Amino acid sequence: MSTYSLLNAGRIVAGPDSIERIAEIVTEFGAKKVLIISDQGVARAGLIDRPKALLEAAGIKVRVLSDTPPEPEVEQVNSIFAAAKMHECELVIGIGGGSAMDVAKIVAVLLNNDTSLRELLNNAPISRRGVPTMMIPTTAGTGSETTPNSIILVSEDEMKVGIVSPKLMPDCVILDPKMTIGLPPAITASTGMDALCHAIECYTSKKGNPFSDMLALEAIKLISRSIRRAFTTGTDIEARHDMLLGAMYGGMCIATSSTTGVHALSYPLGGKYHIAHGVSNAILLPFVMRFNKVGNAAKFRDMAIAMGLEVAQLSDEDAASAMIDALFALNRDLEIPANLKRWNITEADLNPLVNGAAKVTRLLDNNPRLMSKTDIREIYTQLI
Repeated sequence: MSTYSLLNAGRIVAGPDSIERIAEIVTEFGAKKVLIISDQGVARAGLIDRPKALLEAAGIKVRVLSDTPPEPEVEQVNSIFAAAKMHECELVIGIGGGSAMDVAKIVAVLLNNDTSLRELLNNAPISRRGVPTMMIPTTAGTGSETTPNSIILVSEDEMKVGIVSPKLMPDCVILDPKMTIGLPPAITASTGMDALCHAIECYTSKKGNPFSDMLALEAIKLISRSIRRAFTTGTDIEARHDMLLGAMYGGMCIATSSTTGVHALSYPLGGKYHIAHGVSNAILLPFVMRFNKVGNAAKFRDMAIAMGLEVAQLSDEDAASAMIDALFALNRDLEIPANLKRWNITEADLNPLVNGAAKVTRLLDNNPRLMSKTDIREIYTQLI
């Protein structure tokens, strides 16, 4: 058995109204000037207003950069970094979904290292931790608040690239379900399914271990019991809290295990066609899991039980099939597209998709079942 470890954010504060403690926590870091990195949707929803007011009331100077795009490209991140340098901040706060938090993490590192984003994308090591960071998710999906990853779109390659380093792990996280109350149903669905993908993939990953197994099954349980409620009744605070915890546990899974084939096949869909990350993951999930269940049925039974399915009287194989059927049903209930037809993807697009996915060896190497180019092509073909 190989060794394994669990990376985690330095401090996690959770529960309704936990945002009210933001000034107290920032003060404990000794920071007098902070930078908030967010996006226009979060800003328009007013979700920056309360934390900003609390910080300023405590005498802390606040600069807000709310222009993070949904799929941040290299030059866009460099532009945000250039603006951040002018502020001379002592702490960076990411408020938003995965993109805002990923940009906040990478900007914090760039502020404290003599390197460039291009160099980091080309696997240059991160020498030092960045300035302290705090992550406040407004979606329950990426789990970026507890991962050592930052995902950047390299447009010339039509691919998303992950920068991975323990030095990207945030120093503090605030999980306030009230920050997710206004999330539209479609985004609740796509981000929630992204979180479910993290848990399912990490549980079946070759890098799976006792830490990730425990976290993954709890994430699957929380998300499965609450995602439909959060989708249909966005003000259900208990469902929103479950979703935030499930997403965080999914992120913690990534930090100790790894995603696998779903994310590998999703990256070229996001890079070339700009399909929302959670949507492409959700579409792919049941198809990739149907491929992966061969030889792994016992683990699929565990996940079926975590999903609340009645499988006690079923064989492992039948329980695995029931779990995959439940994933298809969940996508239908959440109004996730059943295929890629709305993006006009055809057989003519298969070669670049297959070649792009095959390059994501960082994730494919962790898939529980060897996935060849032929296998990848077959999965994509089922979706067009």
